[in-house]
Amino acid sequence: MCQTSALVLIQRMVKSPPLKAFSVFNSSALQGMQHTHQSIFFILHHLLSHNFSSHAKSLILQILSGRLSSSFYSSSSLLKHLTQPHLYSSSETNILIFETIIDANVEAQLPEQALMYFNKMIEMGLLPRSNTYNYLLGCLIRTNCFDRAWSVFNETKGRVNLDSYSFGIMIKGCCEAGDLDKAFELLIQLEVMGRSPNVVIYTTLIDGCCKKGDIVRAKQLFCKMGELGMVANQHTYTVLINGLFEKGLKREGFDLYRKMQLCGVMPNLFTYNCMIKQYCSEGKLSRAYEMFDEMRERGVVCNVVTYNTLVGGLCGGLRVLEAEKLVDQMNSAGVIPNLITYNTLMGGFCKAGQLKKATVLLCQLKSNGHSPSLATYNVLIAGFARAGNTAGVTNLMREMEDRGFSPSKVTYTILIKTFVRSDDIDTAFRLFDSMEKSGLTADVYTYGVLIHGLCTKNNMKEASKLFESMGEKQLEPNDVIYNTMIHGYCKEDSSYRALRLLKEMDERGMVPNVASYSSTIGVLCKDGKWQEAEALLNKMKLFGLEPSVSIYNIISGAKHDIQSRMQFVPRE
Repeated sequence: MCQTSALVLIQRMVKSPPLKAFSVFNSSALQGMQHTHQSIFFILHHLLSHNFSSHAKSLILQILSGRLSSSFYSSSSLLKHLTQPHLYSSSETNILIFETIIDANVEAQLPEQALMYFNKMIEMGLLPRSNTYNYLLGCLIRTNCFDRAWSVFNETKGRVNLDSYSFGIMIKGCCEAGDLDKAFELLIQLEVMGRSPNVVIYTTLIDGCCKKGDIVRAKQLFCKMGELGMVANQHTYTVLINGLFEKGLKREGFDLYRKMQLCGVMPNLFTYNCMIKQYCSEGKLSRAYEMFDEMRERGVVCNVVTYNTLVGGLCGGLRVLEAEKLVDQMNSAGVIPNLITYNTLMGGFCKAGQLKKATVLLCQLKSNGHSPSLATYNVLIAGFARAGNTAGVTNLMREMEDRGFSPSKVTYTILIKTFVRSDDIDTAFRLFDSMEKSGLTADVYTYGVLIHGLCTKNNMKEASKLFESMGEKQLEPNDVIYNTMIHGYCKEDSSYRALRLLKEMDERGMVPNVASYSSTIGVLCKDGKWQEAEALLNKMKLFGLEPSVSIYNIISGAKHDIQSRMQFVPRE
């Protein structure tokens, strides 16, 4: 149909209410009418003039997707026409058209296009409202374009009307990018503007601090919320509880959970999952199940993470038959087991030495429509390697490579761990060299396995060298490695080196385990340094760690020995 038909249609639509006109427009397009720049501009203007912005956006989405096309225009030429200043439209309408196009591009996940029209809008002296601006910032951050979002935010700060949501989006982006300094800089800017940060912003910052391991700052923010009269919500409590648990501050985590309920904030799914995970990691499965029962009584619906955590806890305690029954219950509850469920269950049977059952589960996994992942093979390889079944390891490696998987650093670490356990540290180091030659970078866990092997063989000289080399590779030792090294130094009665590492852990916000404190206290007492041992005992208790009776007895014995010796020192 010719352009005349489109003009006739415009004359017909101008007399109709916007939604009726839009219906006529869509019907004509379905019947094959070739729309023009003018007919599309008219219907867009008609809809926006009467606040039907969602319908206007759906029109632009049709153009972007190619569902609405014409021989008279391409989508780019049409959008270029729509964003030119029109004599017969006000600047307010132009703003609305730009906003609609930007919003549609964001919804279509076309961040570059959205940003292009945003920049064009700014160049024309037109300022978007905060909703469109925030929508664009959120899109850039979601599509891993944080640097672009940061540039847009800073370049337009003085021109676009920013609100608390604008800052909230950018603070979230900073936290996700691991740049806490920028996040706190934005918090200060928001306060300088006279705007009050809301609970969401504080929760985002607390979560960012926890993920970065800065638990002290996270706790300070939580306290500040209370001082400002803000009421922490379920998410606020949950991220901080989880952060405390991740740092080994169990007592503080459980105390905060109790405080949460005393303040009338009911745990949600994520809170329960966090608590169940902690109880499972401590081997307290009865408490984990109490949580599991409580959440269901309160009407909180369990998800696959809840079940997988419990399955992992049961498998960790070698209660594999109960874990298998739980997976059956999971199916009955309408929660479909995923690959993680199968991997966890296979790992449990491998640890229990039931390799045949683990292999059966691999076949079951495939028959249920799942494809084994690299993690699946790593779990099985670890099980067969632990059992010394080299033929099984070889077969699994072959099947893994047939499916297009190359050995990962996890695969190498599993094999390294196998040789360390079998007291073949030389082969373990040869594998370590092969791993690095293949272009894979060893992680903290790989180093931990090798350091553990050296410490077990009382080779603290080589363990120290490997420990120091981590810093050269920008790897920060975790609490497990520190505890391993401390235990190794204590075995060779080096209280000075053990204390130095305890101090380092404290400076890095890590909490040593009971064994590290106990071993160091034992060596200090052996050296007659009972006062230093007692100071360490008090610090241990401060962190919520419960010393054993034997530790008290060792310190008491050391005190008694010193006092006894002093009685026989001749007076001058």
